[in-house]
Amino acid sequence: MDWVETTGKSVDEATSRALEHLGVSKGDADVEVLEEPKAGLFGRVRGEARVRARVRPSSPRPKRARRSGPKNDDRGERPRRDGARNGGAAREERPERTSNKKDNKSERGPRPAKKPASERADKDLVKEQGMAEGISLAEQGNIAKEFLAGLLVAMDITAEVSVREIDAETVELAINADPPTALGVLVGPRGTTLQALQEVTRTVVQSKSPVRTDRILVDVAQYRERRVAALARFAQQVSAEVIETGEERALEPMSAADRKAVHDALTENPQVSTRSEGEEPRRFVVVAPA
Repeated sequence: MDWVETTGKSVDEATSRALEHLGVSKGDADVEVLEEPKAGLFGRVRGEARVRARVRPSSPRPKRARRSGPKNDDRGERPRRDGARNGGAAREERPERTSNKKDNKSERGPRPAKKPASERADKDLVKEQGMAEGISLAEQGNIAKEFLAGLLVAMDITAEVSVREIDAETVELAINADPPTALGVLVGPRGTTLQALQEVTRTVVQSKSPVRTDRILVDVAQYRERRVAALARFAQQVSAEVIETGEERALEPMSAADRKAVHDALTENPQVSTRSEGEEPRRFVVVAPA
């Protein structure tokens, strides 16, 4: 490969630029320093360092000599097939010892043929499908419940965990305590801690059932229910303002669950429409006149 020349305030900087340009590490490159910065007055540095580098060529593999015939022995004589040298007497031929092995193989019968790769792949697919069908929604709920119960014990929080199947593909884990204020640490500001707890719980369930996972929801002290109700009231107030002014309004960034609550709250209102804009985690809802 051709040499690449680069400059920098120091030799190291110029070398780093050359290695970055070549896309290799220092051990895989040949680097030559062409010019170093010069020291000026009062410790200042004049000029720039200049180096050149190239990818270190790999050495070709040594070629093996081709064997044109049988090798000679140490005395330069070609060994005879009968084992005799220089007219000497031939060695006695030893009796073959493979007859018993052959007999044993014939007694055992032919080896079974390997199954085709396509047949093995089909069996693996059937096995995976069996795993997916074997992990029910109830079992996933039990895995999540066991994890949350252990987490509560580790955090020294006294609470109960209940499991409820919302539909055929959704299960909810509800954590409740008396008083419910003791669970505030699991909710966090605007439910951020609760959202993280739900994601961790989903990850635990997925690690136990990598082939199939359903929707896992986690609620603490009925926070989600109260949050959805509050967002519904807020969405109705915003829609009334939009209808009155005739101008759309962008709400503050929300989580995916909160955005869904706003969309659901205004779905039945024919005078407004909603849409989501922006990128996570700053994605928000826009309420506009219909």
